[in-house]
Amino acid sequence: MWKDYWDDIDWDNWEYDPNDDGTTPVQNDDEEDTIVVKDANWAILKEWDTVVAIKDLKVKGMKDIKRWDKFPKIRLTDDEWLIESWKMVLKTEFFKKI
Repeated sequence: MWKDYWDDIDWDNWEYDPNDDGTTPVQNDDEEDTIVVKDANWAILKEWDTVVAIKDLKVKGMKDIKRWDKFPKIRLTDDEWLIESWKMVLKTEFFKKI
């Protein structure tokens, strides 16, 4: 029984309630599952922003990305660490918003 109780809890939406006696966790179902995408400087990125590379990157099968290369009109992906520009998927840790 103890294992079944803990397996049924949705830990991603769990909140602490100081008035709760500890028998049941409070579930937060009101929040939407929104992904916040941040760049190398922790600035929040949105659809159609322009980013620049902060360092030189080697790319297989394409021209290498040089520092300060611009990537206009990015699109966000389902992953908070990836953005898409043209036909390339880029890691946000190597780019900053301008």
